[in-house]
Amino acid sequence: MDKLRSMVFDRMAEDAGNILSLEHCNIRIPEQRPATLFFIEGLGLTRDPYMHVTDANMWVNVGRNQFHLPTNVRPQVFRGEIGVVVPHFDLVRARLPRLTERLSGTRFSWHDEGDTLRAVCPWGNHVRIHKAGSFGRMVLGIPYVAFPVPMGAAEAIGRFYAEVLKARVGHARAGGARAVEVRVGVEQVLRFVETEVPIAPFDGHHVAIYVADFSSPHHWLAQRGLVTEESDAWQYRFDAIVDPASGAQVFQLEHEVRSLSHPMYPRHLSLVNRNPEQSQGQYQPGRDAWYAPEAPPA
Repeated sequence: MDKLRSMVFDRMAEDAGNILSLEHCNIRIPEQRPATLFFIEGLGLTRDPYMHVTDANMWVNVGRNQFHLPTNVRPQVFRGEIGVVVPHFDLVRARLPRLTERLSGTRFSWHDEGDTLRAVCPWGNHVRIHKAGSFGRMVLGIPYVAFPVPMGAAEAIGRFYAEVLKARVGHARAGGARAVEVRVGVEQVLRFVETEVPIAPFDGHHVAIYVADFSSPHHWLAQRGLVTEESDAWQYRFDAIVDPASGAQVFQLEHEVRSLSHPMYPRHLSLVNRNPEQSQGQYQPGRDAWYAPEAPPA
């Protein structure tokens, strides 16, 4: 009993908030071959073998997260940066230079920054690759998406997520600039960083999130005419982030909001992820799949 009395924990640190998971980032692409070279060969990720296996769309697994890459003549570019954690960091560092010639004529580039790698996809999406363990226990996944926002917008964005979506929100500094971080899952955040640099127009890219309280945010948004799509019983969309006090729009990002009864909700727990170190010339039986350190192959 004395030992229990002496143990003090910050219980609020474990509160998840209403947003339980950032499931995927959706980016339209004109063709699949450059995407395959960048996401599959370069980053060592895995094309979903079960869903969208034709040329109309491709889903790319990143641990329990995904990139959704529907084919469209007009590519989309996330404003900001998408963070990716990989267990095979040195392998990515070795493979990215090999794509330079094969992706010539595109916007592909990469830079080795020591503890991280900064890569730009063939259409201009910025991805920062981190080593496993950089974000708590995450070994393979998408820990954050960072967006530049206008000066003075961070506080209103924080209020929107806290009051409307009932998310956990924290304030921070990023490179000396004011920022707000919205918790969207275990070791996952949306980060909004104020900047004086002009921000590119919104082109329709989106993130998908699962929420526990599905109806209250919908009611608030619908009352103000902010719901842009009534997808089905388990999903709706909106793209305006507004100041709850004034109603003024401060940023734009499409959110695909899903309930926990969505038919695909449990699927993220069992996504197939390959072992990118496996090769035909150095094949190791039983090592085709990637296994988290806590679940090694039998």
